[in-house]
Amino acid sequence: MSASQTSDVPTLLVKIFGKDRPGITAGLFDTLAAYSVDVVDIEQVVSRGRLVLCALVTEPTVASQGELRATVHSWAESQKLQAEIISGTGDNRPRGSGRSHVTVLGHPLTAEQTAAIAARIAETGGNIDRIFRLAKYPVTAVEFAVSGCETEPLRTALAPEAHTIGVDVAVVSAGLHRRAQRLVVMDVDSTLIQDEVIELFAAHAGCEDKVAEVTAAAMRGELDFEQSLHARVELLAGLDASVVDKVRAEVRMTPGARTLIRTLKRLGYQVGVVSGGFTQVTDDLKERLGLDFASANTLEIVDGKLTGRVTGEIVDRAGKARLLRRFAAEAGVPLAQTVAIGDGANDLDMLNAAGLGVAFNAKPVVRKAAHTAVNVPFLDTVLYLLGITREEVEAADGPEDQLH
Repeated sequence: MSASQTSDVPTLLVKIFGKDRPGITAGLFDTLAAYSVDVVDIEQVVSRGRLVLCALVTEPTVASQGELRATVHSWAESQKLQAEIISGTGDNRPRGSGRSHVTVLGHPLTAEQTAAIAARIAETGGNIDRIFRLAKYPVTAVEFAVSGCETEPLRTALAPEAHTIGVDVAVVSAGLHRRAQRLVVMDVDSTLIQDEVIELFAAHAGCEDKVAEVTAAAMRGELDFEQSLHARVELLAGLDASVVDKVRAEVRMTPGARTLIRTLKRLGYQVGVVSGGFTQVTDDLKERLGLDFASANTLEIVDGKLTGRVTGEIVDRAGKARLLRRFAAEAGVPLAQTVAIGDGANDLDMLNAAGLGVAFNAKPVVRKAAHTAVNVPFLDTVLYLLGITREEVEAADGPEDQLH
C-alpha cells in the first residue's frame, strides 16, 4: 500500500515495552499476521537492554479489532512485556522541508549540553525526528536527524552554542551525498601528526626557539606564510641531509590517525595530505600509510647539505585549496563531496572549499571560520561526523589495529 493510500485510512499504533531478547519482533508480527493487517511503519530502539518496539499497521475489520487488541495484550503479558495500542488515521505526519544530520561529540556528553543543543534546534524551527548513538568511546557521539530547517541556518545557530557549552557539533545536509564523500584531505603538522616538522629540523640545527616563534605567528595569521616559510628554512642552511631520516623517525602520529586512515580506505574513501611542511616527510607518510595523494614543499639539498631554500611550487594557504581541487579532480570526486581537516590559518581556504571543513584542535580564528570543529585529541572522531559508527570502525579494523 502506497503512502498516498494510507493517508486517510484507519491505522493502529502498536507499542511494546520491556526487556529485550531475541524473538520479540517475530512474535509480535506473527500475532498481528492472524488479522491480515498491512505494515505501514516500524521502529525499534533498545537502550540498556530495554526495548521499545512500535508498529504502525492498518486497522483490521471492525469485527476483529477488539480481538486483535485482546490477543496482542495477552501475547505481551505472556512474554512479560507491556503493550499499548492507539487508534488513529494514516501514516506519520510528513517531515518538514530541510533535512540535516547534527552530530554532537562530548567528552563526556552531559544532560545540560544535550538540552542546550535540543533547545537551539527547536528555536530554529527544526524538529528532531530521530536520535542515534554513533559511539561511546573515545568520546560520546550522538546524531540527531533534524527536519524543518535548512542546513546553513541550523549550522549558524548551533556553532556558537556548541562553543559556549563545550561540545563539538557538525551539521551536514541529509541525503545520499553524505555517504558518497569519497575524498578526505588532511593537513599534516599538528593534524595528522603531533609535531611541526620544521621545528624537528630546527632542533637539529640548534634554532628551534627562533623557528617556533615564527611558526606560531604564521599559524595565527599574523605573518604571510610564504615569507615565514623562507625565513624559517634559511635557518636550516648547512644541515647534513642525513637529518631527514632522523626527523622521519621522530614524527609522532596523532592518536587515532592510523585508525582514521585505515577505516576510510577500507570503506572505499580516497585519502590525501597537503602540507606547508616538506615532501621529505610527506612522501614517507604517503608510503607508510597507503595514502592516495600527498603534496608539500621540498627542501633543496645540494651536495648532501640543506641549502636553506625550497624548490618548486609553494604550498601555502591558497596552494592547499588548489591541491584539494586537483586531488578531487584526479579522484573523480565532486568538490561538494570532499572533506578537509586542518588546524591553522593556512588551512582556511581548503576547509572552506571542501564540502565539509573540519577544524581539528584549531586556533580560534580557524574554529570560527570552519564548518565544524573537533576539540578532542583523537583524529578518528572525524569518522563520526561522516555518520560512521564505532561498530563500523571496529568491523573495518582487526583487533590489532584499534588504538582506543
